Amino acid sequence: MRWFVNGLIGLSTLLYPLAVFFGSRYFEPWKMAVLLIVLLSLRLAASVSRRHWSTPLLIAGIGYCLFAMWNNQLSTLLFYPLLVNGLMLLIFGWSLISPPSLIERLARIQHPDLPPEGVSYTRRVTQVWCVFFIVNGALAAVTAVWGSLEIWSLYNGLIAYVLMGLLFAGEYLVRIKTQPHVR
Repeated sequence: MRWFVNGLIGLSTLLYPLAVFFGSRYFEPWKMAVLLIVLLSLRLAASVSRRHWSTPLLIAGIGYCLFAMWNNQLSTLLFYPLLVNGLMLLIFGWSLISPPSLIERLARIQHPDLPPEGVSYTRRVTQVWCVFFIVNGALAAVTAVWGSLEIWSLYNGLIAYVLMGLLFAGEYLVRIKTQPHVR
């Protein structure tokens, strides 16, 4: 049941750009911020008992949404994807400074005795994700500042997820070809 609830909340959070696009026609920005606060708070409540890595992200997101609620400007809501990318960059980047890298930690769940070439590979993948978060965050900022609501919604609600999916798929194909311990 917890898996279903977390999945539903996660999906709702991913649909945030579309909710802003459609909701901005009917609701004031503070009401949309309240809705996101509720979703993030539910997700936080589900993750606190497990000391989940996403807890700082969720707390930062709630803090930002409180600011957006107080500010009550649609433009404030548009910077939420930039915040998420920035926080993900901090988490992935910190794991490069303080090993093991985040991707190595995830890889060790399936391969506890990860060979040295696997460790260097996971470090490189973590670096690639850091570059992705920099570029994606920059594009999210550009669409928030200079793009229309339609362009912002298209990029942050669809294109960014397609790019993320392509990175996942591309990395998986490279991993299968280059990492013999995965086969």
